[in-house]
Amino acid sequence: QVQLVESGGGLVQAGGSLRLSCAASGRTFSSVYTMGWFRQAPGKEREFVAAISRTGANTFYADSVKGRFTISRDNAKNTLYLQMNSLKPEDTADYYCADDLRFDGSSWSGFGSWGQGTQVTVSS
Repeated sequence: QVQLVESGGGLVQAGGSLRLSCAASGRTFSSVYTMGWFRQAPGKEREFVAAISRTGANTFYADSVKGRFTISRDNAKNTLYLQMNSLKPEDTADYYCADDLRFDGSSWSGFGSWGQGTQVTVSS
């Protein structure tokens, strides 16, 4: 089992940027399959944000963040990233990284470990 710890959340004004990090330990990072980010806003269900394949060659995004967020990974540093630009108040949520993401044809789900989350607040 891999342990995941997110960081980088905070308060930012609309239009600003944040970079989230997810540090992995407990298993060789490169052996992990697709990893990704989910978020959960107050009173709402957790939703998929972005995913990246093991080598980083393939990335996937929710329509709501496409063109504004960029997911990346550094297997040598055992770290997953989410660069968030042009932030909007509706991006306010707790952001979670997860491993072993799978797509069933209609949605993404995480079947491995989850981090504890990092809070992102975007003010208008």
